[in-house]
This record gives sequence, C-alpha cells and structure tokens, in this order.
Amino acid sequence: MQSSRQFQFGNFEIRINWLIALCVIITTLTLANLGIWQLGRAAEKVDAQTALAEELRKNAGPIEAIPKGHLHRANPEMRNRHVRLRGEYLNDKTILLLAEFFESQIGYGVVTPFRLESTGELVLVHRGWTSGILPPNTPPSLQPVEGLSEISAQVFVPPSNYRIISSEVDPNQWPLRMRSLEIDVVSDILGEEIFPFEVRLTEEQPGTLVRHWPAVTADVNQNLSYAIQWFSFGLVVLFAAVFASSNLWSLIKGPDRT
Repeated sequence: MQSSRQFQFGNFEIRINWLIALCVIITTLTLANLGIWQLGRAAEKVDAQTALAEELRKNAGPIEAIPKGHLHRANPEMRNRHVRLRGEYLNDKTILLLAEFFESQIGYGVVTPFRLESTGELVLVHRGWTSGILPPNTPPSLQPVEGLSEISAQVFVPPSNYRIISSEVDPNQWPLRMRSLEIDVVSDILGEEIFPFEVRLTEEQPGTLVRHWPAVTADVNQNLSYAIQWFSFGLVVLFAAVFASSNLWSLIKGPDRT
C-alpha cells in the first residue's frame, strides 16, 4: 500500500501522506474537543448560576438584613443576590439612563429611588427600559407607582471592568439624565446616603418596565476565550497541512508575471 497519494480537482492538486493526514486529523479533533469542552464548562457555569439565582429568589430576605460589612464589590455573596423591599417609590426623583437599547431600539433605563419603610434608607431600583422614540415634546413613559409597595429585586454588582461614564447633571431638572448610574452623584444631589448598589426588579413586580438585562450573570468570558483559542489552533493545523501538501498557495498568488 502506498504511503501517499496525489489527487487533482481541476487546477487544485494535493498529495496526501496517510500517516501525516491521520496525525493532522487526530490533532485537529483533539483541539476541537478542547474547545467543545470549554463551551460545556461555560454552559455548566450558566446552569449553576441560574439554579443558584432561583434558590436565592425563593429564599430572598429583606434588604435591611444584609450586614453593612458585606456591602462591597469583592464580596461574592452580593452578586445576583435576591432581596425583598417594602416601602415607596420616589416617583418625582426618577433617573433616566441615556442610550440604553432593547431589541435594537434606543431608549432609557429607568431608575427610581425607593424609600424603605423600616429604616427610611434609599435604594436605587432599576425598573427596566422605556422607549426613547417619541413624538416631539413627549416625555418618556415612566409608569409611576403610588403608595406602599413590596417588591423583589436582584442586587447588581458591576464587573471589575465596568466603565462608568460621567455626566454633567442638572440637579434642578427631574427626571435626571445620566449616561451611567453614578450612585455617589445621586446621593449628593438628594442629600442622603444611598444603598451602595442598584437593585434590578425581578419579573411581575410593581413598577417593572421592560427588563432588558440578563437575569443571571455568570463569568464565562475566560471559557469562551479558551474555546475560541482551541478552535483557532485546530483550524491553523488543518490549513497549514493543506497549504504544505497542495498547490493552494500558488493558486492564490496567481501566475507568475515576471
């Protein structure tokens, strides 16, 4: 049996050494499997985070019960934590976050301060998205909620690379318009201490608009990066083998005109 054989398809010619071809196939499949494994790991993380979020939602405690010492970004217990709040929305102090999108439509993120009944503390509640495509001189639909409310929400802990874009805010014009939610700035304008994280309403809560954010945030970026890396390596091995065994490069360059 010949160890190699040449094939021709039109102008394309390739010589296949069966042993080398077997090694290339095994290497490519191994690298592809590593990429698939990384995608599986990412899916497992999302599933685990979803299950955890559902458990936390069912066992959500009052936001006042969170110890003050836990309220920092490095605390993993705060990420995606579900909480209950009882109090009233301050509808006249709503904040509009500019240029937020839902299904390719531009609009506003609507954040309304919520005063807790038990302590009087303010919490910034992100209620969702509302359209910014409106007739001239038409204010956005904010759907205020009056009176005492009980709501369920999820604490949003920004990722370490989260970028806050500063805004020039007119403190005398409500609703405030900001490019990013700057809790410290809002606290200064209201003259009150505010819970250090925004909370995002869960489904079917009083005041909920269009929930345009993912309910669960799992850190899968590293897994996806590794998956792309392994798939890329596999393609590099495959294409390198083809280029080395064929006249493909000569066909790409075209005839020598010198």
